[in-house]
Amino acid sequence: MKRSHLPLNGLRAFEAAARHRSFTGAGLELRVTQAAISHQVKGLEEVLGVRLFRRLPHGLTLSDEGEALLPVLSDAFNRISITLDRFEGGRFHDIVTVGVVGTFASGWLIPRLPLFHQAYPDIELRISTNNNRVNLAADGLDFAIRFGDGSWQGTDNTPLMSGSFSPACAPDIAARLRDPSDLARETLLCSYREDEWLRWFEAAGRHCPPIKGIVFDSSVTMANAAVQGAGVALLPVSMFSREFGCGQLVQPFDSTVDVGRYWLSARRRRQNSQAMTTFADWLTAETAGSNSRKSV
Repeated sequence: MKRSHLPLNGLRAFEAAARHRSFTGAGLELRVTQAAISHQVKGLEEVLGVRLFRRLPHGLTLSDEGEALLPVLSDAFNRISITLDRFEGGRFHDIVTVGVVGTFASGWLIPRLPLFHQAYPDIELRISTNNNRVNLAADGLDFAIRFGDGSWQGTDNTPLMSGSFSPACAPDIAARLRDPSDLARETLLCSYREDEWLRWFEAAGRHCPPIKGIVFDSSVTMANAAVQGAGVALLPVSMFSREFGCGQLVQPFDSTVDVGRYWLSARRRRQNSQAMTTFADWLTAETAGSNSRKSV
């Protein structure tokens, strides 16, 4: 059926009547009479050549054809409504969806969201956090911010910030650490990236003891465990400035090791909207500023 021939009033009347299972309820919602709803639905049935309802003595039930049509219409009307809601105050509010590794979200992005909203009030960010495992297409994301080496298949990746890792622990544990070799007597908390402690001990010029600590899939959770005295965590220091600043965590040694970077990841060959380009430009500029301040 050509779009110009779509019986829009009939489709709207049918969708409302199917949800309410009542012509009367649909009429109240659409502010027309019950008879008008019945007439519009009947006209739609004539155009389609099928019955969409079975009329019962005390209500309506959907035919098989009606059951097939209802979810399609409901989804379409919902999407139209959501899009129209974005024209608020005479301006179009665009949406950018971002999946963010939890460490970067809590340690860098969230404190800066008010600045972004102030600069770009017409862009609505929708942020979901993850433990660095994300599928841009399957999760319906415009971007992902993740940690690693930037070699994710089918994506274009822009480097944002380096990840300089160093041991971190509660103050009472730090008080008994004089040399990196003292860590052999402590519980070492681990991430799923198994070589991080080994690489840090190599950078510190010490032998790496057997790692038998608890394994975490999130640096945020691991940092929380360290705050509560569960052991010594190897953390990206710049992402936990609040915890270091208020004394919940202490960095007992100056040695750091870079085990990866934070990246802005997007699907290859995807056409960016203006809002996506704006967000990407803002993010790269802000992280560049953070990098330059760290190097001073």
